[in-house]
Amino acid sequence: MSLMSSKYLTVKIADTHVCEKLTLSFDADQSWAILGMNGCGKTTLLHTMAGLLPAHAGDIKLNNTNLNDLSRREIAQQVGLLLQHQEDHFPGTVLEAVLIGRHPHLKSWQWESENDKQLVFDALEQVGLNNFAQRPILTLSGGERQRVALATLLVQQTKVRLLDEPVNHLDIHHQHEVMKILTSNNDNITNVFVLHDVNLAAQYCNHALLIFGKGETVQGNSKDVLTEENLTKLYQHPIKEISLKNQRWFIAN
Repeated sequence: MSLMSSKYLTVKIADTHVCEKLTLSFDADQSWAILGMNGCGKTTLLHTMAGLLPAHAGDIKLNNTNLNDLSRREIAQQVGLLLQHQEDHFPGTVLEAVLIGRHPHLKSWQWESENDKQLVFDALEQVGLNNFAQRPILTLSGGERQRVALATLLVQQTKVRLLDEPVNHLDIHHQHEVMKILTSNNDNITNVFVLHDVNLAAQYCNHALLIFGKGETVQGNSKDVLTEENLTKLYQHPIKEISLKNQRWFIAN
């Protein structure tokens, strides 16, 4: 079942040509990795799919409805976006920050319910921040703040999750914990990750989209797309594949 799709999508920003006539389908229970060199337009593509930036040409559909025909509220009820950087300009608690994820589901002037708050406590437990609900948001470390952002995304309860470098600021343990949370027991959810770590992509994503620049892309099953040849071309550096305990690993040669 396709949750989000694009048809003949062309995305450009300034002198960067991200993709040309890209047609793909993000289906339920799929986890996609978007890979490419710095500046190739990965974040631009993600923001275009979220409806924050206009496409140069082509269509994006959400549950078979054109994205342009949906309100921001309707999109936010179905698509969650994790930004690359988190900025907090005002003081507040972790509880208040994570409750923002419930706002698309509330009516005008409606307050959050006890059920909404319980969803926050459950999400904080998932990301290992059980006792952080009353912590001031401005006192958190970069890694803690990133996990709060992930908890916010979880309580939004969308079927499509667009995640721009979700393991930013996280140590190796928390990188894998976060990827496990997002890709396990998805219940008809689609994850689309912008990643820099090819090995995280190979381990947790069953599909991949490679952005080479100048509009050229390759997409498909990770086993077919993540190859020495493709990755060497993608990163303009020799990449070697090794196999260990039935897991593929890629190293710079």
